[in-house]
Amino acid sequence: MDRKIKPEPEGEIEFLLPEIEKFRLKNGLKVLFVKKNSLPILKLNLVADSGSKFDPAGKKGLSNLFARTIDEGAGVYNSVELSDEFDLLGTNFSINCFSDDIHFSLQTLSENIERSLELFSMVLTNPHFSEKAFNKEKRKTLTTIQQLKDSSEDIADLAFDYLVFGNLNPYAFPTIGYMEDLEKITINDLKKFYQSNFCPLTSSLIVVGNIEKNELEEKLNSHLALWTNKSSVENINFSEGRSDFSINLIHKKDAVQSEIRIGHVTEKRTNENFFSRHLLNTILGGQFTSRINLNLREDKGYTYGAVSRFNYLKELGNFYVSTSVGSENTGNAVKEIISELELIKKGITLKELEFAKDSITHRFPGNFETYSHIAANLISLVLHSLPNNYFDNYLRQINNTTKEDIDKSALEFIKSEELKILVVGNKNIIKKQLDGLNKGEIIELNNNGQKIN
Repeated sequence: MDRKIKPEPEGEIEFLLPEIEKFRLKNGLKVLFVKKNSLPILKLNLVADSGSKFDPAGKKGLSNLFARTIDEGAGVYNSVELSDEFDLLGTNFSINCFSDDIHFSLQTLSENIERSLELFSMVLTNPHFSEKAFNKEKRKTLTTIQQLKDSSEDIADLAFDYLVFGNLNPYAFPTIGYMEDLEKITINDLKKFYQSNFCPLTSSLIVVGNIEKNELEEKLNSHLALWTNKSSVENINFSEGRSDFSINLIHKKDAVQSEIRIGHVTEKRTNENFFSRHLLNTILGGQFTSRINLNLREDKGYTYGAVSRFNYLKELGNFYVSTSVGSENTGNAVKEIISELELIKKGITLKELEFAKDSITHRFPGNFETYSHIAANLISLVLHSLPNNYFDNYLRQINNTTKEDIDKSALEFIKSEELKILVVGNKNIIKKQLDGLNKGEIIELNNNGQKIN
């Protein structure tokens, strides 16, 4: 083999996801199942439509506290005993709360599925919600919130959501909640949330692994039959946030770097424009060789990395550019980012398009290598109501997207007049730089993203 000669490609990548089988349990729970028998493993992900978007006013953080407490003792076991039972099986079990959903994740050996499901069902149907466990989890959460105040990156991420979505939108508030709100939450709030927000009819179970469908359905019906909660959640108003351009500053004393977030609210994920937006972002700031990263990192040396992203939630989304730069380079970095956003609206090149398509298509099969990869992608089908054959058609959709499609998306979905610029850093160093942009008044915010009077 002559290693001086670059190998020629052998043709287009073809990829088909194993068949997705759908069925409902007797309690109404929707199940998406993919059989994968390369390993004696089963991966289960329960996606409950009970995320922080349902937190009531004055009690932000309720859903997250619910997720942290529901497995602190269930059935005949206290918290430590339940954890030990999972460990004895070699079963990984975890719960995480997000804006839209609460995810219950369970991975076990096929031979231990019966016992793992028995423990899993105890958590779903008979959680203890003891006062002791509740107070412990509340204290831990309050400590975490206090720790977040020391991180410029965390401050920027949380404040940016509030700034972009606006205070009338459930997506504006941090999943972890606010200290003053958590102090008001009681154990009865968690029990009420369990009865009214956490039910099978508004949830989906994703299963990937080495089991036959009939056997899986029988076991799930047997173990989850007692989970029959009925949802009584009212409709939520998802306002599209404010649309005015603004420059915003959060003072972080003694900070030597500035966290920069620049973006705006955008529409939710749809098949009609997702692929053009995905390719657009890949070229703009979605990979190492993107325009923004090459500018700020390779050319200017302002940062170790800069990225852009279309972040899709169930009902809305946002577009943003994110980076961290030395305080002395803050103003110039903001100026370069705005310049790149304007420049891409003048059009991309065919060379950039070809490179972006190659990058996405070559990496795509790797997104389905593991059981966890497959489960994560099936979660996106549920969250965004995508068709079963979505991933089978994915590469075709990417390759059929034209330069004209992407240029159109750049004009439609990058809205310069609606940009929210947020900088977290040392005001004494960066405020003068931001004033020098001549983009208008600099608005000072607190750590939550709220304007300081």
